[in-house]
Amino acid sequence: MPPIRKGMLRYIVKKIGYGLLLMLGVTTLVFFLFTVLPSDPARMIMGQRSDLETEEAIRKEMGLDLPLGVQYLAYLNDVSPISWHKTDDATSFFYLNDDNYHYVKLIPMKKSAIVLKAPYLRRSYQSKRPVTEIIGEAFPKTVLLAVVSIVFALIVGIIIGIFCALKKGTWFDKSALVVSVLGMSVPSFFSAILFAWVFAFLLADYTGLNMFGSLYTVDDYGSGQYVNLKNLILPALTLGIRPLSVVIELTKNSLLEVLSQDYIRTAKAKGLARKTIIVKHALKNALNPVVTAISGWLAGLLAGAVFVEYIFDWKGMGVVILDGLDNFPVVMGSLLYVSIILVIINIICDIIYGWLDPRVSL
Repeated sequence: MPPIRKGMLRYIVKKIGYGLLLMLGVTTLVFFLFTVLPSDPARMIMGQRSDLETEEAIRKEMGLDLPLGVQYLAYLNDVSPISWHKTDDATSFFYLNDDNYHYVKLIPMKKSAIVLKAPYLRRSYQSKRPVTEIIGEAFPKTVLLAVVSIVFALIVGIIIGIFCALKKGTWFDKSALVVSVLGMSVPSFFSAILFAWVFAFLLADYTGLNMFGSLYTVDDYGSGQYVNLKNLILPALTLGIRPLSVVIELTKNSLLEVLSQDYIRTAKAKGLARKTIIVKHALKNALNPVVTAISGWLAGLLAGAVFVEYIFDWKGMGVVILDGLDNFPVVMGSLLYVSIILVIINIICDIIYGWLDPRVSL
């Protein structure tokens, strides 16, 4: 295990600082993007039954009558884990409302307090449920789908990549190259439609797969829900096609480069079996770029599964975002949630790279 090097702490602090600035930028962009839209949230809530007096009351309740700068500060105050709130004025938009915040007072003051709390992403226009509760139900399903897709791409891609390297120039290698190019070229939403049509419609009698379905399925006899992992197969395969193509090419090219090294020739000269040379000596060093690529793809799949989830009706973040396009708090909260997850994953990856490789932190 590499020791902690001099300057590593400064590198970690710098990366965390960049990450915090990026989160602030994303939060600011999301707020102003949905604030300047011409749609009126009050009219969205009331629909056809709206009248001017009711709309004004809703705008006041949501703080839409406040100056734009105050609305922005209130939004930052809500999403920040450390925030300032009034404790004596229930009419203020900064009031510490126990229904909205789960908090611990850090610095109590006379008429206000600085608190540590879970980020508050507002409430859905329609259901009035907290957005964090809606996301909390959907996000684990997206994580499961992304992880299964990455595991599938990693295992199958490494195996095919090894055979491509060992059989370079053969029909197998050329066929895998064609599949890789197609996998990278075809958009995910088209692949999802194609997979659903072929495997869940044309070949449904043989595969037993469903065109639509989420992780939980309602029991036919009304005894509740049960986990149906069969519904995970098609969306996971569809979402894993693109990283699979990348893993195949990376494994093949990296392994061919490693096999040309001097220490591999030395191992061959010593009479080691070909399988031993590949598994114990070559493959370990060849997988470094694959691991690097997979960490980035995992973060990308969390954000890129939107259309695949929607087509297969997988009740994850994709369905939440697309169903909530006319429900600003849900869409804003979902975008923030996914963006922050991506930033955190990138920060962790950067720190790990800097810890393992001195050249990165320098």
